[in-house]
Amino acid sequence: MAHESLYAVVMAGGAGTRFWPASRRARPKQLLPITGEQPMITQTIERLEGLVDLERVLVVTSEELAPAIREAVPQLLPENLILEPFGRNTAPCIALAAFEIERRDPNSVQIVLPADHVISPTDRFLSALDAAVHEARAGGRLVTLGVRPTHPATGYGYIRGGEKRGVQAGWEVREVSSFVEKPDAARAKEFLESGDYFWNAGIFVWETRTILAALRAHATGIYDALAGIDEPAELVRAYERVESSPIDVAVMERATNVSVVPVDFEWNDVGSWPSLADVTPADSSGNHQSGGGRLIARDARDCIVYGDEGSLIALVGVEDLVVVQSGNSVLVCPRERAQEVKAIVSQLENEAPDLL
Repeated sequence: MAHESLYAVVMAGGAGTRFWPASRRARPKQLLPITGEQPMITQTIERLEGLVDLERVLVVTSEELAPAIREAVPQLLPENLILEPFGRNTAPCIALAAFEIERRDPNSVQIVLPADHVISPTDRFLSALDAAVHEARAGGRLVTLGVRPTHPATGYGYIRGGEKRGVQAGWEVREVSSFVEKPDAARAKEFLESGDYFWNAGIFVWETRTILAALRAHATGIYDALAGIDEPAELVRAYERVESSPIDVAVMERATNVSVVPVDFEWNDVGSWPSLADVTPADSSGNHQSGGGRLIARDARDCIVYGDEGSLIALVGVEDLVVVQSGNSVLVCPRERAQEVKAIVSQLENEAPDLL
């Protein structure tokens, strides 16, 4: 299945604020063992084995996170750690990696993916990526993976599939008709019933020349700011003036050469504490535990629990809570209000930044 000149770009600069207090500035979600014994970024890179050689796996992250990334992935080549001066969303991140890969191999193909998603089974994932690589090479296409929805989710963006383009390596490929922002419950139900809409997984495949041409055409400011940079000081100045923009808005929604491969593997972006219920097993009372700590529960049901290794969390007579212990902080909230953790993080930025 391995392709020549195939690179992977793992985006690992996010802050993971919805996972506070386990996720901190120095150790965000991608560096945590949220769904297993290894950090999520380690799982992501190991998942690519057999398709992308490790020497062609690049990780884009911040200077602040570089030491922790090296510790989590010691086998990563030093020159394959690409450092952003500060975050500017995914479009500049992808552009920076694309220019670096162009210097190494102008005829290359790239797989671009986040560092903190849960995907299984691996063989189906790799098979879909293989199909996307064939599609990217076949006609200069920008390819994305669209996850077939299993329920009317309102927390994901959607991709509307258009006409069928054909089959690549056993997978259907369709034109992308449009990208749709997170819908309300009624629209999400319509999307599910139509069969033409897919969850936007934020996983992309394209030739290096194709994404650079798309950036030059649709995100000219980003392209011009980052083209030809070879000194750290120049990169800092470029990031100070470059637009902060997601790749979907900067390029994908504007381009006309976009394909989607509808996929049926299990996928979860683990966007907040309640999503652990989808990716970790439940005990006999419906409690989901992660993080390495110990849980003792009496008459406690349907709780999400995370504790650092060596910790003990005891629950008595409660239900539908998120309970998180990490370092010197504890979070307790109803599962239905877990999205408000971001507001706590914003408050701490002003009142106690040392806790972030």
